[in-house]
Amino acid sequence: MVQANPDEAASLEWKAIAKPQPATGEALVRVRFAGVNRADTLQAQGHYPPPQGVTDVMGLEVTGVIEDPNGATKPDGTPWEKDEHVAALLSGGGYATHVVVPHGQLLPIPDGFSLAEAASIIEVACTVWSNLTDVAGMKAGDRVLLHGGGGGIGTFATQYATTIGADVAVTAGSQAKLDVCKRYGATTLINYKEQDFAEELKPLGGADIILDIIGAKYLDSNVKALAKDGRLVIIGMQGGVKGELNIGRLLSKRGSIHATGLRYRDIADKARIVAGTQRDIWPLLANGTITHHIDRTMPVEKAAEAHKALLNGEVTGKIVLEVG
Repeated sequence: MVQANPDEAASLEWKAIAKPQPATGEALVRVRFAGVNRADTLQAQGHYPPPQGVTDVMGLEVTGVIEDPNGATKPDGTPWEKDEHVAALLSGGGYATHVVVPHGQLLPIPDGFSLAEAASIIEVACTVWSNLTDVAGMKAGDRVLLHGGGGGIGTFATQYATTIGADVAVTAGSQAKLDVCKRYGATTLINYKEQDFAEELKPLGGADIILDIIGAKYLDSNVKALAKDGRLVIIGMQGGVKGELNIGRLLSKRGSIHATGLRYRDIADKARIVAGTQRDIWPLLANGTITHHIDRTMPVEKAAEAHKALLNGEVTGKIVLEVG
């Protein structure tokens, strides 16, 4: 899937391109399913280019079959085998029949998950683990505010945080999405179209951790919503890139702000995150403590329609594209 016209976000074209060739330490994977992420829509709009040297084909997570392991090994040192089913975190290239993957970004399919189901949780699981656990140090008893609670990251993070023993607050734009968040364990449900989330959290003492996908638009309110020693982790910029920060308010709360992303991390850091995610989250998927939430599955040829649905707020959880 390539961008036929960089000035038109919907001009995604399914066409033949050169088959990628794995370098040393990379495996060639025949793609069966690819997850759709907000970052893909940003790339289609020209706002989120791939890292230097990475294909401009979109797609940050896939499941499929190893066609050529090319010497790739698992974390325990055993080799990946041809025809093994696999999941992969990518820097790009997932909307295609084939993709090359550094061996540290390969994962087994969680027990009990189909390839389609697994394709919906790779990027969100790595995002949630790297930000809530690795960056923010989430622990039992923390109050965690998740913006976009009805999205792929929100539905997954709600389950994970609840499992850890955190108290979860979410924002979403409809009662239907808030009902899903409640089903997954959220206890404070805020409709951002009707309520001020900072005011709603004030009687509760604020949030120890805020995971924010909005960016500039929410910066001031996020700082207001922090508890003492609170951590604001910004992972998106749907609401713009430039905001005004009240440093005095942040100082008074001894608050900290982190801005992170997966795509531009180096290979070693991605491998560390993938390993941590597999260690801490894959068992929770296998035993049913955390599950996927797929809104719909669509053929990859309809990727532009999938992007439109995501941008229009029609999606709860994830869209998965079927390849082949």
